[in-house]
Amino acid sequence: MRVVLATSNTHKVNELQALLPALSLVGQDTFNIESASETGLTFIENALIKARHAADGAGLPALADDSGLVVPALEGAPGIISARYAGERATDTDNNQKLLRALDKIAHRDAFFFCCLVLISHAEDPTPLIATGRWHGEIIRQPKGRHGFGYDPLFRVQGLDCTAAELTQEEKGQRSHRGLAARELHKMVSSQR
Repeated sequence: MRVVLATSNTHKVNELQALLPALSLVGQDTFNIESASETGLTFIENALIKARHAADGAGLPALADDSGLVVPALEGAPGIISARYAGERATDTDNNQKLLRALDKIAHRDAFFFCCLVLISHAEDPTPLIATGRWHGEIIRQPKGRHGFGYDPLFRVQGLDCTAAELTQEEKGQRSHRGLAARELHKMVSSQR
């Protein structure tokens, strides 16, 4: 099934395509669709907004991902603004540096990545499929690893002595918040056939 993925981020397109091989994902930039305004207060609301926007623009079923890093000691920040934590044009390095500054004097550095995937058959679908996943770990003080993107170099995976950026794409897909949500979504799609 051909599905528009509500992102122009090639990392997300590649990662989700590997996790959901039954779908033929096409980034919304292929259809010249601008990013939706993420006006929701939760990952779920923002994923729905993005999915409906992409489905409307492409005239196809749509998949949207809204995900981010949640640090309880920072009252949930960076949360739904993870990609723009240090500002609208922030780079991964900018966001990571801001996070490290915010946690500088904090000992309790537990964190988790949260992912919400929404799949809709059309822009006004009243029965979206919604799957979520959480990946627990902690924020370390210095980046480690060369794989991944975003906060991966700072996120030490719970139960492993490595960061998300030290995992291969396949290892990350088996453990990550996106991997967990994708497997849940796959089960939902399979049960509807």
